[in-house]
Amino acid sequence: MTSCGVISLARVPDVPRSHLVVYALIAVVVVVFGVRQVAASRARDTAISRAAPIALEPGSGQGDGGGRVTVHVAGAVARPGVYRLAEGSRVDDAVRRAGGARARADLTLVNLAQELEDGRQIVVPVRLSAAAAGGSDPAAPAGPINLNTATLEQLDTLDGIGPTTAQSILDFRESNGGFSDVEQLDQVPGIGEVTMAALREKVTA
Repeated sequence: MTSCGVISLARVPDVPRSHLVVYALIAVVVVVFGVRQVAASRARDTAISRAAPIALEPGSGQGDGGGRVTVHVAGAVARPGVYRLAEGSRVDDAVRRAGGARARADLTLVNLAQELEDGRQIVVPVRLSAAAAGGSDPAAPAGPINLNTATLEQLDTLDGIGPTTAQSILDFRESNGGFSDVEQLDQVPGIGEVTMAALREKVTA
């Protein structure tokens, strides 16, 4: 017989330790699985929200004016070739991308301010020689060019010689006190056997 006011508690049955371990492992697996599912769901939502919009082809008329145009730059430029420039670029931009005009270029015949059009060819013409123009041209003397007195512009008029090689000839001349023989040209960077064969009758030392 129990005293009044004392509550009798039912005894909790004992659970084997091995069962407790199994229950704990099951609980851990459930929690880990749930966390991974939540993380995977958030990752999918993030990927969808960050997906890049479909890129529009330049010239489709659906862009925001940030497309590009492709042009062919030819003629008297340092690096003739095909170049891609931003829409709204000018002919002057294309000539600069091609390394700039050569010394023999006649830019007075090119509208450098004209806006580029996709697929257009830009030809930078060569300045007329003295014979073709019917007058004198200090950059293209009538006789052989003297390697010891020629200017960069005069050397640039020679076949196979561009501004870079012409400057190399001037550098060699300054470093070696001038040319004593035309054959010394083969020591100048950028001049090979083919160029030498073409220059022998057009230059003198």
